[in-house]
Amino acid sequence: MPENKLHTNHNGGLRTFFRSPFFDIFQFSLLIAVLGWLAVHSAENIGYNWQWYRIPRYLFLSDESGIVAGPLIEGLTITLQISLISLFFALAIGLLTAIFRLSNSFAARGLAVIYLETSRNTPLLIQIFFIYFVLGPMLGLERMTAAILALSLFEGAYASEIFRSGIQSVDRGQIEAASSLGLTTFATYRHIIIPQAIRTVLPPLTSQAISLVKDSALVSTIAIYDLTMQGQALIAESYLTFEIWFTVAILYLMITVTLSFLVTFLEKRLKIS
Repeated sequence: MPENKLHTNHNGGLRTFFRSPFFDIFQFSLLIAVLGWLAVHSAENIGYNWQWYRIPRYLFLSDESGIVAGPLIEGLTITLQISLISLFFALAIGLLTAIFRLSNSFAARGLAVIYLETSRNTPLLIQIFFIYFVLGPMLGLERMTAAILALSLFEGAYASEIFRSGIQSVDRGQIEAASSLGLTTFATYRHIIIPQAIRTVLPPLTSQAISLVKDSALVSTIAIYDLTMQGQALIAESYLTFEIWFTVAILYLMITVTLSFLVTFLEKRLKIS
């Protein structure tokens, strides 16, 4: 094989590796290893007594009915529930807002701009407090509902910009051709625009989904016993500060890595189709 071809294949393989989720996992694992070494070294200097053997009981418990979820797994379940529901609504809100931004209607564009500027220029924590403490009593919203609504609106604002860039990346000639064939706006979006835009927006939407999972930790501020809140409660009870937080970080890592692999699989399927 010619030398230049070998060089090209070598560079192409390196680029593929650096863009793959395995490289991201390697980087994050290396960071965790370095932070873990620093934590162990610091703990030794202050005389911290590691007690990892106590962690399994906070993950799983054994009783007469068998093995049941411990506090951390229960918190992880709540985090997953909030994240999945919020992600669904965030994507729906984001797509609708993007369509409004690109609409010819002045009222639709105005509503979209007001929502985007309000949501993106205020902290998520303030939005959670406002929805729960102000709108909650007025509308009868429970903690979970308020948390999901706040996350959906906040993440939906960022998802809308991703959708808008994806929609605008579709060739204008195809949209004009669909209009000349008599397709309605809904049919044009469904059959022409969205299928092509999804290939463009899938990677940035993955990053947004991962951000949503991490941002969901803020719902602990309104006494929702998600993974972060359970970790805080267990630290107050057991004083296992390092062990609990490392375990919580690993559980969050498991969620985000799973999302990365899922989207990589979907990207490959879309390229094949």
